[in-house]
Amino acid sequence: MSKILILGGTGQTGRLISRHLLEYSEATVTIGTRYPDKAQVFVDELNQQYPGLRASAVYANASEAESLRTAFKDQSIVVVAAPTTAYTEIVAQAALQAGIDYLDVQLGSKKFAYLQSLATEIKSAGRTFITEAGFHPGLPSALVRYVATHMDSIESAITAGYLNMGKDLPYTEAVDELVECFKEYQAQVYKNGQWTKKSSYEIRKIDFGSDIGLKRCYSMFFEELQPLPELYPSLKNLGFYISESHWVTDWVTMSIVWMWLKIMPNAVRSIGKLLWWSMGTFHKPPYRVELLVRASGSKDGQMIQPHVSVSHPDGYELTAIPVVATLLQYLDGSARKPGLWMMGHLAEPNRLLKDMEKMGVKCISSFS
Repeated sequence: MSKILILGGTGQTGRLISRHLLEYSEATVTIGTRYPDKAQVFVDELNQQYPGLRASAVYANASEAESLRTAFKDQSIVVVAAPTTAYTEIVAQAALQAGIDYLDVQLGSKKFAYLQSLATEIKSAGRTFITEAGFHPGLPSALVRYVATHMDSIESAITAGYLNMGKDLPYTEAVDELVECFKEYQAQVYKNGQWTKKSSYEIRKIDFGSDIGLKRCYSMFFEELQPLPELYPSLKNLGFYISESHWVTDWVTMSIVWMWLKIMPNAVRSIGKLLWWSMGTFHKPPYRVELLVRASGSKDGQMIQPHVSVSHPDGYELTAIPVVATLLQYLDGSARKPGLWMMGHLAEPNRLLKDMEKMGVKCISSFS
């Protein structure tokens, strides 16, 4: 029986990962937290709801290496579900020293660069490290790979995200991490067979269909997109775009956010709360989070334009569920491969979508 420690297991995403793991696997779940006594209430709830008394809590502080070394004993893998990118080195080194595997649900260029510096050591140790897991990053490259498995050649793959989470979701430290990423925002896309400059960005209108319709979208770069042109040499156009929301958020709030970050780069929490307030105040239905890929290429000698979308009313669910779907592949050994991997390149995409659908994600595919 595999043992999974969830660092930040009492947070919004960590709680959902815990529940789905206990429901869809036989693994044990250890809630790693700075407040294990408080976490015990959640653990008791889990053990009442799911059979086998498979949940427990342990003290684990990402900034304290000794606490991690103790918490990681006898575990199979640590799932970093807390916004702790500042402590990536401590957590990653503790995992290597304990001889356990690693998965993070985080976005951050410095985090990614540090893990890349460990890639040789990770592989030599026979450990599986999975990074860039969740909704985005995570799903964009997985959806491109999913579409590509149904085509003979793929020439274009445009992915787009729609985020409208409504008015009731609580503010979490994950928003702070998102604001931190704005400091290093990149927006290049792969266009006509080459990457545009890092300083460039693109705006395009993308039709999400259904009740969302046509939206103005802004380019955003993820590391997981970088290897795709090499993986699919026929690919000439590739990019991720984030949808417009409400004009107040897009033009007023975001202008303040960029200016505030430039003047006071350490005021992350205040900036994040302004952004979260704006998103919860001005946005209108439909309330959900959706990721779409629109592609073009050939199948059986015919040009086709497939599109695939995944969506969920709860953005935290659409982060947690792909993580658990990937962990199911890890648990049966099919995704337990030595080295540093991005989730979107490690998980088998057809099974990933099937398991996500079982867990409540709405998946729509068209290959005409």
